Amino acid sequence: MEKETEKEEMYMKELQDRYIRFDWAIKRLLRQKANFGVLEGFLTVFLGEKITIEEILESEGNQQEADDKFNRVDIKAKNTKGDIILIEIQNTRELYYLERVLYGVAKAVTEHLHLGQDYSGVKKVYSISILYFDIGVGSDYLYHGQNQFVGVHTQDHLQVNTKEKGAIVKRFPSEIFPEYILVRVNEFDKVAVTPLEEWVTYLKDGTISSGTTAPGLGEAREKLRYYSMSPEERYAYDEHLNAIMIQRDVLSAAKLEGLEEGRIKQNKENARSMKALGLSPEMIRQVTGLSLEEIEQV
Repeated sequence: MEKETEKEEMYMKELQDRYIRFDWAIKRLLRQKANFGVLEGFLTVFLGEKITIEEILESEGNQQEADDKFNRVDIKAKNTKGDIILIEIQNTRELYYLERVLYGVAKAVTEHLHLGQDYSGVKKVYSISILYFDIGVGSDYLYHGQNQFVGVHTQDHLQVNTKEKGAIVKRFPSEIFPEYILVRVNEFDKVAVTPLEEWVTYLKDGTISSGTTAPGLGEAREKLRYYSMSPEERYAYDEHLNAIMIQRDVLSAAKLEGLEEGRIKQNKENARSMKALGLSPEMIRQVTGLSLEEIEQV
C-alpha cells in the first residue's frame, strides 16, 4: 500500500513537472512581454552574449496559419541593439529548407531598411533554426555559419574601414553579415552539463532540471508548466502533439514504402542481368527473392 502511494505521488509530480514544448510556447506564450525572460535566456545561451528583447515583430513569416499546426513555427524579435533575431522551429522535413532560411533572412534585412534610407540602416540578422528532422550528414548537433572574407594566402580576416560621423571606424564583415545557427535536436545524446546542453535537452524531450541555472530555464519551469494552462489550451496543445506524431508516422511510412520500392526495382534489375547470363529462374529466385512469375516478366 505504501509503495502504491509512493508511485502515485511520483506520477503526480511528473504531471506537475510536465512542460510545454518550445514550439507551442513560441506560438502562444513567449510573444507576451511578461514571458520575454524565457526567450531572452534562450537567445543569450545560443548567441553567446546577453540578449534583451525590445519587441516581438510580426511579419508574413510568423503568422499563425491553418497549415502550420504541426510543421513550422517561427518568431521574429528585435534586441536593444536593433539586431533582428529569427527563431524557426521545423518539425518535419521540407525540401529546399536552407534556401527558405536564406530567403527569410534576406526578407528580414529588406523589411527593416526603409524606403530612401541609406545602407547604414541595414540591420544585423541572426537566424536560429531548431530542426526535428535529419537535414543531412554531420557529427554535431549544433552548427554555426556566417559570411566571412578570409585571405586565400594569408588566412587573415578582412577588416573594413568605414567613415562614420567624421571618424574612421574599423569593422569586420562579421559585424554586418547574418549569422546562421542550426540546432539538430534529434542528434543530441549527451548528459546536460552546460547551459547550452540543458536548453537542447529541453528542446528535445521537454525536461528541465529543478536545479538549473541556465538563463531562461528557471523562468520556463515556472511559466511553461503544462498544468498552468486552461483546459481549452491543454486540449489545443494535445491536438498539436497528436498532429506532429501523425505527420511523422506518415513520413516514416512513406520513407519505408520508398525503400521497399527501391529494393524491388533493384532486384528486378539484378534478375534481368542474371537472365542475360543464362542463370536458371530457380537460382535467380533464390538470390533476388522475386517470384518465378516476376522473374519471367522482367
